[in-house]
Amino acid sequence: MNNRALASFVANKRALYSLYCLLFLCVCCLFAPFLANDKPLVLSYKGELYFPILKFYPESTFGGEFENETPYKDEDIIKTIQKEGWILFPPIPYSYDTIIFDVQSPSPAPPSLKNWLGTDDQSRDLLARLLYGVAISLAFGVLLTFFSTIIGVCMGAIMGYFGGKIDLFLQRFVEIYASMPVLYLVIIFSSFVNPNFWWLLLFMLFFSWVELVALVRAEFLRARNLDYVRASKALGASTSRIIFYHILPNTAPLILSLLPFILSHSIVLLTSLDFLGFGLPPGSPSLGEILLQAKENLHAPWIGITAFIFIAFLLSLLVFVGEGLRDAFDPRLR
Repeated sequence: MNNRALASFVANKRALYSLYCLLFLCVCCLFAPFLANDKPLVLSYKGELYFPILKFYPESTFGGEFENETPYKDEDIIKTIQKEGWILFPPIPYSYDTIIFDVQSPSPAPPSLKNWLGTDDQSRDLLARLLYGVAISLAFGVLLTFFSTIIGVCMGAIMGYFGGKIDLFLQRFVEIYASMPVLYLVIIFSSFVNPNFWWLLLFMLFFSWVELVALVRAEFLRARNLDYVRASKALGASTSRIIFYHILPNTAPLILSLLPFILSHSIVLLTSLDFLGFGLPPGSPSLGEILLQAKENLHAPWIGITAFIFIAFLLSLLVFVGEGLRDAFDPRLR
């Protein structure tokens, strides 16, 4: 059955190519510090190799006078290093917080050969901030999806397997819990605590797990009366073994097909919070912050166009992969 589902997914070229693009994007985000950074990847000075991207080197190491970190973008430092060796910068020689002082036009500057997507209103490279912003969004979405899936599956399994009063009570609890206005609660929460990545992840985890409960509950309600479950009970199998070893593997394909949609919802939620100013701390690279800059700088349309294209592209990839998984595990479409 799994082999047929895999063959069906591979036959769906749109989903397969979307998965390839998504994996490539994840790899780029994983190595973002090596692709966009204002520190050199490696340099040679007086016959020795240095790796500034991985280790701190004071300015005195390269002929300077101070013990602070070497300003590798300083022209005098670059000339000093090149006299005694060579220096190699990443493809994008700017980090997400690097202020560019030698732009040719007032910020936000339009795209150029030096800044491929232009700069924002604080003279920071837009491509570097976009790369780091996508990395943070994917990390937030993956972590939130992972932990919320664990909680949602456990809650739905308990409701569907035991049924009766337990199911009735937990259903009312989930209905009340799901009706809470999450966005307003985040706004209230941000007035008490300065939100950061981990605070937002923990707070959103309290509400995101309800998306899987109904699906898992329905599958467990259907499967608990099947013959293989009754046979396991007759043989004396424990409740935990029946739930996690017999029923859950048969429910896993449906859960797997829903994960890309939960991931896309998590990314949209973080982007919305950053756009409204209740997300990550100020200065953090995020997709929502780029959208906010696009709204505040309508005379610089490249910011809005860039943010829209990347967000639409990322969400489209996730939706296409989710549709491919859903169709692959749907027995009516095999």
